[in-house]
Amino acid sequence: MTTRTINLHLVSDSTGETLNSIARATLSRFEDPHVIHHRWSLIRSRLQLDRVLDGIEAEPGPVLFTVADRSLRHALEEHCSRLGVACQSVLDPVMELMQAELGERAREKRAAQHVMDADYFRRIDAMHYVLAHDDGQGVAGIAEADVCLVGVSRSSKTPTCFYLANRGVKAANVPIVPGATMPEELTAPPCPVVGLHIEAGALIEIRRHRLRLIGAGGVRQDATDYVDHESVKAEIQSARRLCTQRGWPVIDVTRRSIEETAATVLQLMEAWHARRRQPALPHAPEDPAAAVLRNDAAVLRNDAARVPRDDA
Repeated sequence: MTTRTINLHLVSDSTGETLNSIARATLSRFEDPHVIHHRWSLIRSRLQLDRVLDGIEAEPGPVLFTVADRSLRHALEEHCSRLGVACQSVLDPVMELMQAELGERAREKRAAQHVMDADYFRRIDAMHYVLAHDDGQGVAGIAEADVCLVGVSRSSKTPTCFYLANRGVKAANVPIVPGATMPEELTAPPCPVVGLHIEAGALIEIRRHRLRLIGAGGVRQDATDYVDHESVKAEIQSARRLCTQRGWPVIDVTRRSIEETAATVLQLMEAWHARRRQPALPHAPEDPAAAVLRNDAAVLRNDAARVPRDDA
């Protein structure tokens, strides 16, 4: 079946992140969409909008927009109507629902989420924290962490920490290295500790790619434990045992995106804090983290049933 190509115009009076996320999430539901994205960001004047309207007329296609200014919205909708082009404000349905629930009208304020407030500076602080506490650096600073990720080398600890930092979470990460002891600060950690697990086949492929990037292509692939299959399997099993012994929950990141891993980390953080808020009971209720991990395991079992595993 031949799929036609469409032009998709994303018009925003801010950075366009909301529209990009919605478009990406929506298009991911289609098998192989042929879409040409036209991104129009920071559209805040009639002169800027006129350029957008010319672009839509030159390459017609559906328009998704987040524009707060009423006059600009009206001009955009009127122009699209004249061209016979679909035009949709992606926030209106949600805004109407929240206005009805809260009993007040929303402010007509563009880029309201992009302000230099306390949340903004908390995200900046979190970024600085991740840089200073990456890969086991500055272990004394774990006392200030919101969460600590542990795992073998190349198990996506660093990118997950940076993603969490963008949510305002101070995330430290400590590698589990064969033969090395864990920092004393993790004996009785002041924050939740989460282990990241990855299957041997996937980890070896990532490490081989890493060796090629740093110019170590001349290293014999069968002469280093870093990519030797049996050594890597033993390293992973040892890391898993360590997490089990210390009672640290583990997330399998083999087939997970960074966003999915971070979302599960946030759930486990909430469960950890919920558990600490509960008074000690003779027959304590189930740890909230258990439900998160059960669901996590069920998803991974379903994924594994659909994706061939490289355990050879």
